[in-house]
Amino acid sequence: MIDIVIVNWNAGAQLAQCIASIRAHGENLVGNCTVIDNGSADGSTAFLDQADDVDLVLAGQNLGFGRACNLGATRASSPYLLFLNPDACLLPGSLAAPLAYLQASDHTGVGIVGIQLVDKAGNVQRTCAHTPTPFRLIAKSLGLTALFGQWDVQMKTWDHAVTRPIDQVMGAFFMIRRDLFDRLGGFDERFFVYFEEVDLSRRAAQAGYGTIYLAEAQAYHKGGGVSEQVKAHRLFYSLRSRIQYAFKHFSRSAALLVSFATLVVEPLSRLALLIGARQFGEIGDLTHGYRLLWRWVFASAKGTA
Repeated sequence: MIDIVIVNWNAGAQLAQCIASIRAHGENLVGNCTVIDNGSADGSTAFLDQADDVDLVLAGQNLGFGRACNLGATRASSPYLLFLNPDACLLPGSLAAPLAYLQASDHTGVGIVGIQLVDKAGNVQRTCAHTPTPFRLIAKSLGLTALFGQWDVQMKTWDHAVTRPIDQVMGAFFMIRRDLFDRLGGFDERFFVYFEEVDLSRRAAQAGYGTIYLAEAQAYHKGGGVSEQVKAHRLFYSLRSRIQYAFKHFSRSAALLVSFATLVVEPLSRLALLIGARQFGEIGDLTHGYRLLWRWVFASAKGTA
């Protein structure tokens, strides 16, 4: 059996569609479905008030993705966990195929499985990633990955058409062995959002467990989710998590280089790309996001963050 954990924050109708897909395509494989609501103000969980097949937890505040996932996992008891985004929907076989893969006797060394995520038109999204290195992150900051896609952390140059071992699958559909999740202590809650699944995948690999991208199963994924509504904050959290990840996993000198590139070089390269693409409306979000990031840096330096 699989226990599903969904973290909701103002997902609107997407959450209802996600739950409907679980009810339609759960294939009697779902033990418990838990929705952790991070202080939503849009009434998106109202339809669950009388639901007896969904465990709704109202956090009352935005706990962040990793912390909310960990809370949801404490209410699970099945041997497998699926962390599913509210902007995703199951399709036939979404659960059965990855579950069978993990249960196979010759796959005991696999700890995490992801599947193909497709958009509304059925196009396969590029969702897998390499383990971040200082080189890849600095190349991103310099804008070089726009020219040399093979240097990007995101595996955008691979068509995602076949099953293969990879470093990391997207957290939108993230299936993991429950005992491994517990052994690793779950998600690192210092990552408010972004990089929490990157960090967990790295720690799983260090513990001797692989990650598999399974092309034989699909789920729908809108992409962007509610973060489209708060682009500046999305940028801030992404860049802050990158810096936190660097200081956790890299040498201090490498982390400082990544931080310098992120804080000083990248805003200029991002600005140049926006101007080149004539996306002038995005400049305000870029400026606001970096203002939030620098505010966090100064607060951290003073020990108040």
